[in-house]
Amino acid sequence: MSDAPAKVTAHDVARLAGVSQSAVSRVFTPGASASKATVAKVRAAAEQLGYRPDPLARAMITGRTRIIGLVVAYLENQFYPVALERLSRALQDRGYHILVFMAENSTEKVAEVVQELIDYRVDGIITASVSMSNDLTARLLALGIPVVNFNRGQDDARLTDITSDNVAGGRRATEFLIAGGHTRIAHVMGWQGSSTGRDRAEGFRQAMEAAGLAPIAMVDGMYARDTAAAVARELCQGPNRPDAIFVGNDHMAFAVMDELRFGLGLDVPGDISIVGYDDVPMAAWPAYDLTTIRQPVNRMVGATAEALLGLIEGTASPQKTRIDGPLMVRRSARIPQGYKP
Repeated sequence: MSDAPAKVTAHDVARLAGVSQSAVSRVFTPGASASKATVAKVRAAAEQLGYRPDPLARAMITGRTRIIGLVVAYLENQFYPVALERLSRALQDRGYHILVFMAENSTEKVAEVVQELIDYRVDGIITASVSMSNDLTARLLALGIPVVNFNRGQDDARLTDITSDNVAGGRRATEFLIAGGHTRIAHVMGWQGSSTGRDRAEGFRQAMEAAGLAPIAMVDGMYARDTAAAVARELCQGPNRPDAIFVGNDHMAFAVMDELRFGLGLDVPGDISIVGYDDVPMAAWPAYDLTTIRQPVNRMVGATAEALLGLIEGTASPQKTRIDGPLMVRRSARIPQGYKP
């Protein structure tokens, strides 16, 4: 015979607290209503008995695990750890928890991870820096698992996208450089397989065309530090060196600045102005003091949580949300005369 103690159940708690079993369930269900007196009695009884609710048993009854799967391709870029922390907090405040999976941005790898999330019976999925195939999207929707793309857009009306206004941001960054008197401007683009990279490049093109300027170069930096540094070195060793570079995100911009200053001995912004995109915490460090477009991460996180929970609860439809962000002016780029933020 086993000497293991008998498992304490919700029925035991209800009997000790003098309430119904459904009242115990409401107390331990996030978002459910119960009077303060009931909550106090139930929690006191639970503490005395050592009771802990069984999330798997609750999931069997309600059909909800209250777990959100989050799929991300990489965390080297400071923007994603910051966003993940805030997403987790926002969802925890609503009684949900995040299960994070890393996946290479390939159809096969994403499909493998999503299958694992399906096995975990997640209530919804947030993707960050990865894309969903049409077949995978259809499969998830057939299973009733909604998907929200965070900081990535897809041309699929079935999916919800929450991004900054990347076209407007790319245009604003480039207009700032033009206003500073720069005419030989290059763009180290974000990965052109992503909507963010393409949209920021489109904003750059629009601003250059409106000013009657032709780009010195537009090169894909792949959102990779080493690639961006190599691109910067090649751009700035030739006779037609740019006098300004708009870089597709801060992660690459730091690499570009390091290569220019310590690899080529150039001054930033004396020789070349640099503007980035994201406004990650390191952008404000004195070592970089990077002028950059701020991604409105708090508003993006809030919109993502609201959109996903609305889809789970059946109160929302798929949407495409673009949130504008400001230019944070620091000292990595020449400030136009008379500039007022």
